[in-house]
Order: sequence, then C-alpha cells, then structure tokens
Amino acid sequence: MSVHSAAQMVPTPRRVALASAVGATIEWYDFFLYGTAAAVVFDKLYFNGLDGPAAQFAAFATFAVGFFARPIGGLVFGHFGDRIGRKQMLLLTLVIMGIGTALIGLLPTYDQIGVLAPISLVVLRVLQGIGVGGEYGGAVLLAVEYAPTGRRGFFGSFAHIGVPGGLVLAAGAFSLAGLLPEEAFLAWGWRACFLVSIVLLGIGAYIRLSVMETPEFAKVQERKEISRLPLRDLLAEQPKPLLLGMGTRFIEGFTFNLFSVYLLAYVATNLGLPRSWALDAILVGAAIGVVLVPLAGALSDKVGRKPVYRMGAWLGLLFAFPAAFLVQTENRWAISLVFVVGLGFIYGTVYGPLAAFWSEQFDTRYRYTALSTLYQVSGILASGLTPLIAAWLVTRGDGTLWWVAGYNVVVAAISLVCARFLPETHGRSLEHTDATADAREREVVAA
Repeated sequence: MSVHSAAQMVPTPRRVALASAVGATIEWYDFFLYGTAAAVVFDKLYFNGLDGPAAQFAAFATFAVGFFARPIGGLVFGHFGDRIGRKQMLLLTLVIMGIGTALIGLLPTYDQIGVLAPISLVVLRVLQGIGVGGEYGGAVLLAVEYAPTGRRGFFGSFAHIGVPGGLVLAAGAFSLAGLLPEEAFLAWGWRACFLVSIVLLGIGAYIRLSVMETPEFAKVQERKEISRLPLRDLLAEQPKPLLLGMGTRFIEGFTFNLFSVYLLAYVATNLGLPRSWALDAILVGAAIGVVLVPLAGALSDKVGRKPVYRMGAWLGLLFAFPAAFLVQTENRWAISLVFVVGLGFIYGTVYGPLAAFWSEQFDTRYRYTALSTLYQVSGILASGLTPLIAAWLVTRGDGTLWWVAGYNVVVAAISLVCARFLPETHGRSLEHTDATADAREREVVAA
C-alpha cells in the first residue's frame, strides 16, 4: 500500500467530528421524537383511558422512564467502551436506538390492544434509553480524542450538535406531520416520523463504519493500561470531578427539557394555544443552537471552558422569570422569543464547551465510563424529571409558571457553584489529568 493511500485512510479531526455530529444527531432525533410525541400525541392514543391532566402526566412519566434507563446503557457501554473501544459501542447503540424507535412507530394504540399498548410503549422507551445512554460518551470521545489540544473545544462540540440537531429534525418532522388534518395526524402522520428512523439508521451506520478507533484509546491499548473495572477506578480516583460535573449538567439538562418538552405541552394543553406556535419556535431555537454550540466550543478554546459556560448559566438564571411572564402573555411572538432564547442562546452557550470541559477532567482509562456516568445519572433529575417536576409546580402555582421559574433559578445557581470548584481545563493534555498527576505523586511518595 502506498503512503498516499495510507494517509487517505487516516481520518482527520474534521471528518471525525462530522461523523460524530451526524451519528449523534440521528440518535437524538430518535430520542427526542418521543418527547415531542409525549407532549402532543401519546396522551391521546396510549393513555386515553385517563382524564386530560392525568393522561399528560402519564405520558411524561413514560418520557422520564427513558432517562432512568439511560444510566444502565451508560454503565454497560461505558465499561466496554473503555475496555474494547469507542467505535464498536457507537455502532451498537445506533442499532438499538433505530430499532426501538421504528417499533414505536408500529405500535398499536390503547383502543386496539388495551393495556398492552402503554406497557409496550414503556418497554420500547427503556430500549431507547439504554441505546442513547451508551451513545453520549462514545460520540463525545470520538470527536475530543481525535482533536488537537488547541481545538478540542470546537471539534468536541460537534458531538453536542447532535442534541439541538436531533431536536431540529424531530420538531421539523412533527411540524410537517402537523400540517395533516388532525385525524390523519393521529392515525398515521406521527408514525411516519418514527419509521423514518430506519433510513437514518442506515446512513449513521455507514458513516460510523468509516471511522477508526481514537488515538488516545489506542495509546492506552499499546501501553497495556486497559482498566479491568473502569467504574471502580473512576470512583476511587476521581469522585470529586464526577460529582461536580453532574452539578454542571443540571442547568443544561433542565433548560433543554423545560423548553423542548414541558413548555411545548404547557402552551398546547394548559393555555389551549395552537401547538404549531411552540413547534415552529422550537425549530428556530434549536437551529440557532446548532450554530451556537460549535461557536461556544470554539470560544472556549480562546478564553477557557468555564467563562463561556458561566455566561450561559447566568443567562439562564436571569431569564427565568421573564420567560414565565412572556409565555403567560399568550402572545405568539412573546412565546416564540422564549423558545428561541432558551433553546438557542442559553442552551447553545452552556452546552458548547462542556464536551471538552468534561472530557479533560478524566483519565483516558475510564473516560468513557466517566462521561457516561456523569451525563446519564445526573440526567435523571436534570432532564428526565424536569417535565414532571414542572407539571407539579404548575399545579402548586394555580396554573402559572412562577414556581417553575423559581426552580429554574435554583438549578442555575447549583450549576454555577459546581463550576466554581472544578479546575479550568483549557489547554490541558488528555494524558495529564488530575488523576494521572495524583498517581505520579503517590508513586514519588512511595519511592
């Protein structure tokens, strides 16, 4: 084989980042379809034996189930991702997500098979949760561990494009399906959105098959430093950054699920306004997020991870009560502004630097496990329970959003405090984390 041919086979950071973004977008599309459907469809088709608010609450409960399943996927795929490699696990999670999503699109309704319908829905949601639970850590590390030190924030953020990117596809699909008459939408329109996952699965698998194992993991393999029990080593060596990292995740997960799931349902159900108002605004906000996430990641390469993250978290805190006020005006443009600011500017700024910031905290030997545990365990409260908590707080506030806004302020404050106690990692080598420094210090003391 010629040198030229061999060079062509070596992926560049840009190509790997693109592969990470496309694969993650497809998987998050699958996952977010469920959240959108839970807000506008499932209460009518799978929980229609319940009254209005109870049906909505049940639909959101099945949404939360996916987040409880995600740590299982994170731990399983994180373990084998640290022992076998990143690439194989990413292919497997893609297949699991694609199959689970397509089966939801084929699932009979409550009127057709009775209680088996919501039970099957929960089982398939668990399957989705396991798949996406293993997806996150691998997608991030694929981009981060290929990136040069000075561009890690930018290239790493491409994995995070998958979240707003997946939401753009999911909201766009439901917006198109929503153009159908209500009867056609409920009969087959929403199902088409889920069945498209089969096509996307083929595209994603083709892209990920073209990517090699990451250089950082290859070094660990060459040095024969593969961890036998990555979770044990993580908890023994770096419990503090793991817990603080979970705290920084709080505002990110809360913001995304408040604006993309709960407020969508609040506008359509509690206020009785057209769901297209919220879906169109979500589409615009998520599209801005797709652009802003890599810009925030690139900015973190210049000024540091923490300043960019804190700017977004402070914006989330300060916008909490104005957002509640604007939604309650029931004015279309005010409501649209809330979704655009929340999903575009706040979320994009917070989420952009986090791929590099979290990855640079942990040792390569258990980095997949660390990111999966950090993201998925904290996601139960930060993301999965957000719609349920918000729905409960609205009942406490006589149908208003003021208690939700107060909770938003608390969440942002917790994340800002946790970020304060994490070290700045801008410019740090992935081979020189706090864990490796501590290990070397222990070796010197022992000698």
